[in-house]
Amino acid sequence: MLEESINYTKIADGKLISIFKQHPEVSPKAIALFCHVLNAQHIWANRILGLAPKYQVWQTYGVELFEQISAENFKLLAQIFTTIPLDKEITYTNSIGDQYKSLAKDILFHVVNHSTYHRAQIATMFKLDGITPPVTDYVILKRDHQL
Repeated sequence: MLEESINYTKIADGKLISIFKQHPEVSPKAIALFCHVLNAQHIWANRILGLAPKYQVWQTYGVELFEQISAENFKLLAQIFTTIPLDKEITYTNSIGDQYKSLAKDILFHVVNHSTYHRAQIATMFKLDGITPPVTDYVILKRDHQL
């Protein structure tokens, strides 16, 4: 189920990326928030894999990098499923230097939940910009994409 949820996140994020590419008039706040989503996915995947992240939590960049960064993130997340036991305890340092321990599966669940939370905020921003947000409901994407 967890791997399926990561795949759902990949598809839902792709739908947002498509909207960003089609609508250059989208608000800078929506762009910054989606950068945050991508950065968080990247940071958490790297924490699980014991690697140093390339991006900071609130680092921003252009829409033209969204697809590339997303693809890199989901490659890292796929690697986790083939190399890291989901019950493995991961020790990591957060963005302000505090150290914690969490199970890999709990971190992955957080990645899915965090992404979904912010996609909803971005959808609201799209509406305020007069842009119809994509459908990213889990049940619909599961049905239409055979997750």
